[in-house]
Amino acid sequence: MSADKDLKTYVPQVGRVEWIGISDARMATIQPKDEVEIVVGHGIVGEHHAQGDNSKRQVTLIQHEHLPFIGAILGRDPIDPGLLRRNIVVSGINLIALKDRKFSIGNVVLEGTGPCAPCSRMEYNLGDGGYAAMRGHGGICTIVLEAGTVRVGDAVRVLEG
Repeated sequence: MSADKDLKTYVPQVGRVEWIGISDARMATIQPKDEVEIVVGHGIVGEHHAQGDNSKRQVTLIQHEHLPFIGAILGRDPIDPGLLRRNIVVSGINLIALKDRKFSIGNVVLEGTGPCAPCSRMEYNLGDGGYAAMRGHGGICTIVLEAGTVRVGDAVRVLEG
């Protein structure tokens, strides 16, 4: 690596979509999907968080590698991603490195808007200490810049520029 690379923006890894889930209403069970349609400025078709242009939480992502870690903190096996109420589980790329970055998943382009903090629902879904276990491991929120379809197995790549 050359000395002139900005290490804060250099992300050579390519990730992979491991799981997708949506909820059609607040507090409703997350339904796993093999693929979803994503709309610009809105989010995932059928997802209750897809609320429009002003939302910085149009699509949420969480790190696959964090599922065993959260489970370990709680003295359990890896956590079922449906319990965490995020839309897309990604492996192989550090999601925090995607904050304020444009990246593609399949033919969709998203931009990371910031961390996706846990909500009090984590105490209910994960049990006592669930909220604390999720702190710092909740993934990221994104906005949609280019529409398309995301499928399990799709690549996740940082876009230059």
